[in-house]
Amino acid sequence: MDLLRTFAVIAETHTLSRAAARVGKTQAAISMQVKRLEQIVDQPLLTRTGRGVVLTPHGERLLVHAQKILRGHDEALAELSGKGMSGTIRFGCPDDYAAVFLPHLLRGFARRHPQVLVEVFCASTPRLLDRLKTHALDLALTSFPEGEKRETIIRREPLVWVGCLGSDAAGQNPLQLALSDPDTLDHQAARKCLERAGRSYRVAYASGSVAGLTAVVRSGQAIAVLTRTAVPSDLQIVPPDRGLPPLPSVGIAVKLDRDRPAAFVSAFADHVRLALPTI
Repeated sequence: MDLLRTFAVIAETHTLSRAAARVGKTQAAISMQVKRLEQIVDQPLLTRTGRGVVLTPHGERLLVHAQKILRGHDEALAELSGKGMSGTIRFGCPDDYAAVFLPHLLRGFARRHPQVLVEVFCASTPRLLDRLKTHALDLALTSFPEGEKRETIIRREPLVWVGCLGSDAAGQNPLQLALSDPDTLDHQAARKCLERAGRSYRVAYASGSVAGLTAVVRSGQAIAVLTRTAVPSDLQIVPPDRGLPPLPSVGIAVKLDRDRPAAFVSAFADHVRLALPTI
């Protein structure tokens, strides 16, 4: 089971170093585990590339079985031992992190606590904070300015200017912007940096969702500000030589709605704090 669990984490992270950090072993130790697993199945499971590792066709087939085996093992252990956690967690996640972070966070937690259901609500950090205050959420990922001390920072993300490939939107004067609500970090950072640089601009499009902002950017009519993690593959980070001022980074933290949450909520918060830096 330990070999299969390590293999599943490698398949998820695509690098041995991140997998090692996730499972709490050295990179050499998990390399030995992979070799042992390859000896057992008598097939190569991973191919090393310049950017990490990818599964071979045999590895892809084994992953399907491994996930089923691990899920069944964890469910059986939780049920028979009487130690399994159960309940429903209401989790808030900023819209721009959802596509990248959520699959890894939810999949990893479900393997350990299969009887806990996680309901997800995606919105900007100000909206998530409002819901935490009214206890409509149990916990949330929140973003805040780099120099502002709140909860312990578990990851930092740079803000970047984002445009459409082949578009000259970054060269317009005044600059046409597609931004979120006025109280969000991307909106405030964009305006503050442009005003400090003396660059004229106009907030031409506003949307409460990343999907809405990126749709406008894809039209080539405006540029947006996103965290680097959230930049879709078909859009580009505007290069520094286009004359736009540098943007700050934001800190990411987990915020709970109460000081003494339920045990399964605390377990999920600990899981997020541990897993997020390795994604």
